Amino acid sequence: MAALRLILKGNFRGAYAHGQKPHYDAHMRSQIPIPGALTRALRKAGIPTPQDAPSQLGGSYLLCMHLNDCVSVSYGAHKDKPLSPGWYIYAGSAYGPGGLRARISRHLRKEKPIHWHVDQLTSQSEIQAIALPGANECDLVVRLLDSGAFTVPAKGFGSTDCRNCESHLLAYA
Repeated sequence: MAALRLILKGNFRGAYAHGQKPHYDAHMRSQIPIPGALTRALRKAGIPTPQDAPSQLGGSYLLCMHLNDCVSVSYGAHKDKPLSPGWYIYAGSAYGPGGLRARISRHLRKEKPIHWHVDQLTSQSEIQAIALPGANECDLVVRLLDSGAFTVPAKGFGSTDCRNCESHLLAYA
């Protein structure tokens, strides 16, 4: 699949410190559509659907990935963990140089060195990204799991540095 083109704009206005739900403005253009049921599940969890996209600000992002075939992943002590065909959501963060723009652009490239767990999937799947400047990846995982539309397919995947989350990879049920 051709590399996905990003139109990078976005804003996050959050109020977690005040006990309120944050307001997300996230936009992304992509070549793959997200099915209606998955879009509704994201909205139920308070996650915007992609329309445009990220900026050089730091924050979190969701990678919506579709696996057409079974893929085996290896991470930590897990070797050749099979993931069935279907839709997966990966929650990550980008607070380094270039922020969300740089990190998402890297994930969208098919050819890249395998550095993060999710690179094993991004090189073999169709992807759409949702950039959420200022958001927290763990909060996003909790919201998605609480929606009841997602499950944990691989414990510890993408969350080896996280003390709170069982995984940062979720399967759309």
